[in-house]
Amino acid sequence: MFIQTESTPNPATLKFLPGQTVLETGTADFPSADTAGKSPLASRIFAVEGVTGVFLGNDFVTVTKSDATEWDHVKPAILGAVMEHFQSGQPALEGDSNASGGHAEHTGEDGAIVDQIKELLDTRVRPAVAQDGGDITFHGFERGVVYLHMQGACAGCPSSTLTLKMGIENLLRHYIPEVVEVRPVAA
Repeated sequence: MFIQTESTPNPATLKFLPGQTVLETGTADFPSADTAGKSPLASRIFAVEGVTGVFLGNDFVTVTKSDATEWDHVKPAILGAVMEHFQSGQPALEGDSNASGGHAEHTGEDGAIVDQIKELLDTRVRPAVAQDGGDITFHGFERGVVYLHMQGACAGCPSSTLTLKMGIENLLRHYIPEVVEVRPVAA
């Protein structure tokens, strides 16, 4: 098994490509070791000292390290953990745990606007940020402000504010006049 790695715009995050499907659908975000209980893959990766976050996508695993940890020291152990997991035959998520489709539900009068926002995120934004090892999902819409949740490489990325403001906000405002601003939400 050969696992490729790719850097991401976030220097604390590296994308691992095992060359096979990680999750059939959706994504799974594990911002800490405490949240990884339902994922044998994330649990193995968190066993590597210095790992602070694991994000699972369709065909990739994004790993975030602490600032005090050097990639040269943890990358071989993470590669080993990913390889060990895929050779074990275990699923990435156990039992009836489902990967999330990402977007929060929205009920209320702005349903048509929210549907447009989700459609633009799914077709224009999420494929692009997945290439960088992350995901951005809809969290809410209130009085012209779109709230988005940043995951994987996007969480804590130095360029995420620029991505939100110059990229996503401009895109949404162009297609949906009711959108006046885009803001990130804390995990």
